[in-house]
Amino acid sequence: MKNPYLYGYLPLFSVILFSLTFGIYLVGESLELLTAVGVYAGMREFFTDFELRLLLLSVFALCFFMLFSALKLIGETIHEVGMLFFSKHNNGEMISVARGGYLIFFLGALLSVFGVQSILILLGIFALTIFGYFIYNIYKMSQFLTFAGTIGLIFFEILFWAIFITSICYVVLKLYNGILASLPFAN
Repeated sequence: MKNPYLYGYLPLFSVILFSLTFGIYLVGESLELLTAVGVYAGMREFFTDFELRLLLLSVFALCFFMLFSALKLIGETIHEVGMLFFSKHNNGEMISVARGGYLIFFLGALLSVFGVQSILILLGIFALTIFGYFIYNIYKMSQFLTFAGTIGLIFFEILFWAIFITSICYVVLKLYNGILASLPFAN
């Protein structure tokens, strides 16, 4: 008998690994920025280079951990709402079938370690991991859904993420434009 909790720890490890790899990349970029601005020398009076790198890594990894955890929570909630709308099964066996996809995220997080020097490689691995998980998940769910239910679930999730990402981009651009408009030299 297979243990149903076998893959329970993989989402946590995946989020931690992705957070660390994106954080390590940003540490290098932020140190270059701090050096170019001239703040790095002043910070070195209070911290050693190792302490400064560790402090920045802690901050960036924590921020990415919160971001990826929130995205995971939103994604799972939207997926289960979609299953509520489009599935006719009430016994919950669909949820346990999809847990095998956690391995895809874990393997993607392991691969991201090799791309830590390039943001394009990190984003590419992250996007391919999400796409692979989505395809695997839809494939596994399709055995419990009708054809119309499968198409409905796909469109529901794509529509939600498109609206969510578009609204976040809109808010960020409005905030950016508001800050630029309020600067005294912008007039």
